[in-house]
Amino acid sequence: MTAIIDYDAGNLRSVAKALEALGEEPVVTKDRERILGADRVILPGVGAFGDAMEKLCQYDLTEVVREAAASGKPFLGICLGLQLLFESSEESPGAEGLGVLKGNILRIPDSTGLKIPHMGWNSLEISEGSRLFSGIPQGSFVYFVHSYYLKAEDADIVAAATEYGVRIHAAVERGNVCACQFHPEKSGDVGLKILRNFLDM
Repeated sequence: MTAIIDYDAGNLRSVAKALEALGEEPVVTKDRERILGADRVILPGVGAFGDAMEKLCQYDLTEVVREAAASGKPFLGICLGLQLLFESSEESPGAEGLGVLKGNILRIPDSTGLKIPHMGWNSLEISEGSRLFSGIPQGSFVYFVHSYYLKAEDADIVAAATEYGVRIHAAVERGNVCACQFHPEKSGDVGLKILRNFLDM
């Protein structure tokens, strides 16, 4: 069973529908026991970093997320869910992230001809040996919606990168913990393959 952590963030339903299309029966839940008892866990999200951390605290989910990430079971962060796994974000100065991984969430710099938020399809430069991107060709396109991006402290955890006025660490993997800045649930067949790879971990 796959648990999707519910902290009132957007895109929970679209993630659940994508998993259902793959034959999975996900459970959207705030319940600690169901999250920790699941075979795998997904932390999705759209919205502001500080607001999301407040919601996770309000529902007593911060330690649950950390426990799930530390448990060894497959764990996937999506979009804001990726950002929350890190320590802090320029979007919400003073708000502490979950600190599961080390790195900074920075604002995409203004650049001539590039709109912020970054909304649309970008190609990926996939790191060799990534399990999340197994069987996915270099240069595959996925769908992004974001104004802030990850710069991971440890380059070894970067599973995929893209360029949008700056080099963006688009996905990370460390042990059982994976995360994507883009939306696999909105990325067509490539996105479904990424989710399939996650389900098969």
